Amino acid sequence: MKAVTWQGKQDMQVKEVPDAVIEERTDIVVEVTSTGLCGSDLHLYDPLTPFMAAGDVVGHEPMGIVREVGSAVTTLEPGDRVVVPFNISCGTCWMCTRGLQSQCETTQNRDTGTGASLFGYSKLYGQVPGGQAELLRVPFGDTLPIKVPHGPTDDRFLFLSDVLPTAWQAVEYADVEPGGTLAVVGAGPIGDMAARIALHRGLRVIVVDSMRERLARVHGRGAETIDFTEVDGVGDAIRQLTDGRGADGVIDAVGMEAHGSPVAETAQKALGLLPKKVQEKVMLNVGADRLAALLSAIDGVRRGGTISISGVYGAPTDPLPMFELFDKQVQIRMGQANVRRWSDDILALLEKDEDVLGVESFATHHLPLDDAPEAYRKFRDKEDGMVKVVFRP
Repeated sequence: MKAVTWQGKQDMQVKEVPDAVIEERTDIVVEVTSTGLCGSDLHLYDPLTPFMAAGDVVGHEPMGIVREVGSAVTTLEPGDRVVVPFNISCGTCWMCTRGLQSQCETTQNRDTGTGASLFGYSKLYGQVPGGQAELLRVPFGDTLPIKVPHGPTDDRFLFLSDVLPTAWQAVEYADVEPGGTLAVVGAGPIGDMAARIALHRGLRVIVVDSMRERLARVHGRGAETIDFTEVDGVGDAIRQLTDGRGADGVIDAVGMEAHGSPVAETAQKALGLLPKKVQEKVMLNVGADRLAALLSAIDGVRRGGTISISGVYGAPTDPLPMFELFDKQVQIRMGQANVRRWSDDILALLEKDEDVLGVESFATHHLPLDDAPEAYRKFRDKEDGMVKVVFRP
């Protein structure tokens, strides 16, 4: 089968790899019909390269048609249409039954000290072959895949794999009361979708970014916007719009891809000069993130408000303004999305006749799998108006 493989820093290649097959009685094999390119994939493209091995199959936003089921699978059969969540959860352990599927105890990676395994996401998270491929082996066939109806286009359901539950959880964790104000830092796919969900719930939404195309997208849905390159400070700009108080909740939808720290950027580049084993230890034990987005969120939230972090951070010792957080009595919630915790609620919304969240027009680019290497580069460089890419294997 064809698959997008990591071959080195900033080197994604489409290769022929062995077909995905049933390995356990509870597995299914899915023929992938659509699969997304995620901002988190860019972390593998560059910052998280110490944990990648040449040939790793990437991608964690797939959907498709069930082609084969293991002998123990009872709820699916060949021909069913499914979306595959990005985190691999068993659905039955202590964590899963409490809605914490991203911490699944069956697939936790205890050797690296990380949570549930993820499709296509380095040995930090299990080194499981990913979904930017023609076929995908999916474990826990009775509890992990999300069965969706035939009929609507793939884009109606594809974003159940990651974008929708991640954005949904971000809004839930921000905990803004009806009629309140939510600020979203970052208008990439997660920030954009979080804004749409919050607007659908009747919240006032302020979105911060510097890309005019992205700000125009969310403004068209009803959000107010701030171009951070045109203001002296994000926090001050948010306060000017909120009677000097700040937003009730702020979502950091950017994470470690934020630009704003030359020191951190230099540290990340220097990391690449070290031997790979040393790189791994440094990444796990030393701070090397760019914190501009998070610092803006801390500045822009009101006293007693909540910060919801959905952007990925990778370093354990980054300094934070603890006095400011304590003095402002800020609550912080964060983490990988617990996809199956929210998927039924989201699916009920997607099955309505009206495309409430605009998912069918959400992707800006639909490309063949062979275009993946160039798409990674363009997505990283924010070229060609690229906000969300969907590959069609």
